[in-house]
Amino acid sequence: MPSTVIRKYEYDEAAQRLSIWFLPSGRRYDYERVPPETFSAFRQAFSKGQFFNAHIRDKFAFRQVRGERV
Repeated sequence: MPSTVIRKYEYDEAAQRLSIWFLPSGRRYDYERVPPETFSAFRQAFSKGQFFNAHIRDKFAFRQVRGERV
């Protein structure tokens, strides 16, 4: 099911960095030290937005990547 909150995401397992592009702004945020198990659960979640709010948001350090939008 397409997300109404998350446009795109990528995961760098070596760096344990989850990059998420949000709707409608297209802004990218990088979340640091996200374990592979958390990413796997996120990827499999029916609702990416609900999973993000419950298990990623406010749980991992993050930064906005300026100048990059999708």
